[in-house]
Amino acid sequence: MSGFPKTPRTTIRRIPHNGVYDRAAIDAILDEGLVCHVGFVVDGAPYVIPTSYARAGDTLYIHGSAASRMAEALASGVDVCVTVTLLDGLVLARSAFNHSMNYRSVVIFGKAIALSEPAEKLEALRLFSEHIMPGRWRELRDPKAIELQATLVLALPIAEASAKVRSGPPEDDADDLSAPVWAGVLPLALRKGALEADGVGIEPPDYLARDPRW
Repeated sequence: MSGFPKTPRTTIRRIPHNGVYDRAAIDAILDEGLVCHVGFVVDGAPYVIPTSYARAGDTLYIHGSAASRMAEALASGVDVCVTVTLLDGLVLARSAFNHSMNYRSVVIFGKAIALSEPAEKLEALRLFSEHIMPGRWRELRDPKAIELQATLVLALPIAEASAKVRSGPPEDDADDLSAPVWAGVLPLALRKGALEADGVGIEPPDYLARDPRW
């Protein structure tokens, strides 16, 4: 796969060697994440909204209530910045200044387009469901017309994007290495807990155990 061209908005300037512009690496982060943060400005006021998303090829899909501020703003064509972050660990150094985190993050800039074709909108909603829980969509009833009308689905081209990745141990100053302080990495990962059934008499579907993300 090709990489994304560097632009003034996507070029990593702080610790540039952590910058990643490879499309496959960026797609992998997006596919693993579950929540994005959508940043935009309305009437001079900034907003950042957490929401779910889905990716298909070179497009990121976002959805929300048709009456929400975020959906209305994005549909109007404002500039948008979408971020996804995966936290992999706490990096505990020998000085407070050198503490850090191991993470993988993606930033996407662009303008979103509201989907109007019913079939395209329905496919995007299927992608949302399958991204959150693969295999779930085929068990569910089709969305009702009133539900589709109340939901706005937006497509954001993944054309201007970059990632930033940090991994590995602390980077202590040389004169701190002899300090009598434990240093290292505390790994962190998203994990699933015990299922909490709503009702009785129906066995959990197999795909709940097969999901490779945890």
